[in-house]
Amino acid sequence: MVDQKEQEKSAFSAVDCAARLSVAPMMDWTDRHCRYFHRLMSRHALLYTEMVTAPALVRGGAVHLLDYNSEEHPVAVQLGGSDPAELAAATGFCVERGYDEVNLNVGCPSDRVQSGAFGAVLMKSPDLVADCVRAMQEAAGDVPVTVKCRIGVDDQEAAEVLPEFLRKMQAAGVGRITVHARKAWLDGLSPKENRDIPPLDYPLVHEMKRIFPDLHLSINGGIASLDSVEAELAHMDGVMVGRAAYHQPYDILGNADQRIFGDARARLSREDVVFAMEDYIGRHVAAGGKLAQITKHMLGLFAGQPGARRWKRVLSEGAHKEGAGFALVQEALPR
Repeated sequence: MVDQKEQEKSAFSAVDCAARLSVAPMMDWTDRHCRYFHRLMSRHALLYTEMVTAPALVRGGAVHLLDYNSEEHPVAVQLGGSDPAELAAATGFCVERGYDEVNLNVGCPSDRVQSGAFGAVLMKSPDLVADCVRAMQEAAGDVPVTVKCRIGVDDQEAAEVLPEFLRKMQAAGVGRITVHARKAWLDGLSPKENRDIPPLDYPLVHEMKRIFPDLHLSINGGIASLDSVEAELAHMDGVMVGRAAYHQPYDILGNADQRIFGDARARLSREDVVFAMEDYIGRHVAAGGKLAQITKHMLGLFAGQPGARRWKRVLSEGAHKEGAGFALVQEALPR
């Protein structure tokens, strides 16, 4: 007899399966260089862009913000906005460029985002969010439109607000949602504080999966090891990892394909990953780019390993200098 979990899994798309483990969209961090680097460690994990605002694409014409490397697939773009028509137009740009998923940000607590009436503040306007995702879906065609949200904001009662929000998203046709298991405090806490101070409520998010068995639900927030990812997958369809995937990328992604996705192919060692970056770095520098634009994302590769401090020091001190290239990366390698 086929297990119910397996039946549910078989109904998911390929990108849904990739979402068993995803790397969170993080401003100034998950750019295309970071994603190329991360993809070398995991063939399967779902990677996200930094948030791109719909106004920047539609009114500002900044479609270069959607540039990515073909090797990054499966890759999702995260949009910020609150105007359905504008988000639909932005979604069209994303689909034209071949993204595997378009995600709407309903979780970012920054002042800049609030002033644009999008991000976590939209938790207060679920009907508007539903209008937005319907418009995005119409523009997306077969490309999935997903949502990333918080459990609530400010004085909202999360146990009441979150299920109602998910219910409205499901009614609007959203099939996959990532829930950051903290509230966002829009007044009184900085974006950094909002990532640490509001308490995590994993049991509430687990309960949402029991209430909404047909939704593909991922959990995000405070998950810092592959052991924790595996533990959460006992409750959830997917796990999104943020800062740990950036600061200790190999610890999260280096064994992910074997442990999370059941891929028996040999993994690259840390050193293999470095040398796999050689051609990419060479092309970037030859085109006038700076080595530091890439290596800033590689500083955590040897986290916890002998030689890690020297690796970070050599790259941090030298990668911004004129003429710096892959030779400096080789010099920095732990010995």
